[in-house]
Amino acid sequence: MGEQEFATLAPTGWKTNPRRRLMPGPVVLPKLLTMDELAERLGVTHRHVRRLVTERRVPFLRVGRFIRFDPADISKWLDRARVTASRPL
Repeated sequence: MGEQEFATLAPTGWKTNPRRRLMPGPVVLPKLLTMDELAERLGVTHRHVRRLVTERRVPFLRVGRFIRFDPADISKWLDRARVTASRPL
């Protein structure tokens, strides 16, 4: 990338040093749910959520030794598990 191209990408007021990389803005992370929070939202027990994790039937993340759940992943998981009525009510 030439110095001219770099200068057009740099925000106003930044020094246009071609060796300096532009850093993206702050990343917003979702608030991850704990097992208890997920159990409350689903209306099931903590034990049931733990069993879903053990059987790998629910999407989860490991953060160190903790199990956490991304609300977006849980929403997609629930949509996939939805059973539609075969005839109108």
